[in-house]
Amino acid sequence: MVMLAPQSRESYPAARLITPRVHAHFARHLASARAQSSAPLASLPAFDAIERIIDAAFWASLRREEGYVPRISLAYVAPEEAEHPLIFERPLSLSAAELARLAPAVERPGIHLGVWPDGNGDSLHVWGTTRMVPTFCFVLEVAAPGLLVIKHHRGEESGKFVNVAVLEGDQIKLVDEQASSLPDCPALLTSLLGFDSPASWVNSVNVLVQLAVSMRAHGRGGALLVVPSAAETWRESIVHPIMYAVSPVYSVLVDLMHETEDERRRPWWQEAWGRAVEAIAGLTAVDGATMITNTYELIGFGAKIARRKGSAQVEQVTVTEPIEGGVAAVVHPTQLGGTRHLSAAQFVQDQHDAVALVASQDGHFTVFAWSPCEEMVHAHRVEALLL
Repeated sequence: MVMLAPQSRESYPAARLITPRVHAHFARHLASARAQSSAPLASLPAFDAIERIIDAAFWASLRREEGYVPRISLAYVAPEEAEHPLIFERPLSLSAAELARLAPAVERPGIHLGVWPDGNGDSLHVWGTTRMVPTFCFVLEVAAPGLLVIKHHRGEESGKFVNVAVLEGDQIKLVDEQASSLPDCPALLTSLLGFDSPASWVNSVNVLVQLAVSMRAHGRGGALLVVPSAAETWRESIVHPIMYAVSPVYSVLVDLMHETEDERRRPWWQEAWGRAVEAIAGLTAVDGATMITNTYELIGFGAKIARRKGSAQVEQVTVTEPIEGGVAAVVHPTQLGGTRHLSAAQFVQDQHDAVALVASQDGHFTVFAWSPCEEMVHAHRVEALLL
């Protein structure tokens, strides 16, 4: 085990509390992956390394560099394990001050600061940057002041990392790996958890993951309704005409998904795909709901939801969050947010084969889906998975 030099200042208490469970997570998944494949995998960080990285990142997140909040991503990876690394001539110390100074150069998405023990193995240093990390590499991202996300790469060439834990001040949320095995778990939630059998990032389920991430990123709040392409009953729950109906349906996502696997790996495809996702997610910032089919054709946006004729007003929903120790609660939908949440819950209660994704301006994100087991709308709070 690598023994690291003690810190002179006060440590971040949550770092010590979460370290054993994070270490166990990475040890378990790395062991399982090695038993199933001979593909290159990340190295398992020692207890002290995990705690030290969390501690340094937390204190760095509270600093300001020329008035800006540091936004950094730290990866526990050796230079030789990274692809095309940018290596500093002189490694930097893993300190809050050093990380804050370096943050403006590495705040763009996809850039990780590489962290590794020095030659003597008694301290950690920042050796440079990389855009590619091995599967199950320990990654820590500073999302906001005092808000840290621990995640790992799931082996895909592109796509969202799997979130392992979220730390916000003294609050610790460890993602529940078993949440996807619960009855009525939406496919979107299963894909976001992504621990066991990661699908290709362009798999149909993951289209919604990318749309959700982009919806949350624009920060204006929004609603996305996913309706069956083979039915028209959803129209009974929408005020007509739709403010910004699209005719014919906009099928750019479908067209791109029909490209061959080889074409999907090409830069032009990745760029076109990213632009298409951002364009559709951006529509959700307009007042009203954006509507797509379950085959990802855009129907329109700015749609107003109305209670279907003869249906009851939604009075309660089950709400859960896929974190360890989370407890289900039955609440009125307005306790989750405002009119947007109430309308989405009503839509799903009236249209059982539809799913509604709702982003709040404060960063909360809720997936509404009908639960046959509970015979009511189930609200899945998934912001811990989208950070």
